[in-house]
Amino acid sequence: MGAVLDRLCRLDPGQCMDLTPFLDSLEGYRLDDLLLSTCISGRVAFAMKGRFLLRSFCESFQDRTLIGCAVTDEASCLEYLAKEPYELLICTDHLESGNGFELARKARQAQGSLKVVVLALGDVIPAEYAEAPWLEAVVAEADVVDDQRPLQAAVMAVIGHHVYRSPSLRTGRLPYLSCPRLTPREYEVLDLLASGLSDRDIARKLMVSEETARTYTKRLLQTLGVNNRLQAVLKGMRCGMVLR
Repeated sequence: MGAVLDRLCRLDPGQCMDLTPFLDSLEGYRLDDLLLSTCISGRVAFAMKGRFLLRSFCESFQDRTLIGCAVTDEASCLEYLAKEPYELLICTDHLESGNGFELARKARQAQGSLKVVVLALGDVIPAEYAEAPWLEAVVAEADVVDDQRPLQAAVMAVIGHHVYRSPSLRTGRLPYLSCPRLTPREYEVLDLLASGLSDRDIARKLMVSEETARTYTKRLLQTLGVNNRLQAVLKGMRCGMVLR
């Protein structure tokens, strides 16, 4: 199964990906869980822009058995949602194919009780969706880079039937972004993280031990001033260190 995941990681960046059949093979990062599944008992769907975000969200979810959909495009997600009831959908505004806001709208039309959280990689809510009653929670990418708690807060809010907007969406001001200088090795590790590789995969690529690969990752997080891989790659993208 590891070989299958390795082939998935080598897909072209814009190619749609369905990680759902391989969820049992994913590793936990153990670097501060981003999402708490203790308050969720129903099925969960993820639709993310790119394999890194998709794999990161799946691996940071505590109870992976609840994940019934893990894809990078709108159409595939809607197909999964049509098969059975879901409790929570987390998607990005941009997808490899389709639109995350439209996905949220169509999903809520199909399942009125579905809870939806949108991660806005563009840091904005388009005007046509700003007041939509079905758009319960939106988190700006900038706020996730700055602090992972808005993502947790959004999940808790929708489960509690509340509307949520992350800080920069409420104030209209983006948090300050500092872009430190990386060493050549740190750039290499960041690029591998952005490709969706685990420490084990990185160790193989760099021909070092898994422990050394973990050390490289920890040093990169320290240099970037972030707490986990998701924040590291998102910050790297915002600073122009890796391509989206």
